[in-house]
Amino acid sequence: MVEKRVIKVTLAKSLIGTINAHKACVRGLGLRRVGHTVTILDTPENKGMINKVSYLLNVEL
Repeated sequence: MVEKRVIKVTLAKSLIGTINAHKACVRGLGLRRVGHTVTILDTPENKGMINKVSYLLNVEL
């Protein structure tokens, strides 16, 4: 069985003052509030959203 790779993402900074596209990326990753952590699959789509808003996040592999 193939194990799927996952990434742990935590919202480290507030969304106040960010543009709407960045807010949408954070919501698309499933993050709701500062300090909230989610585990997501390691896909190109998720990596693109993480790269776009990396200044707001803490990422662990």
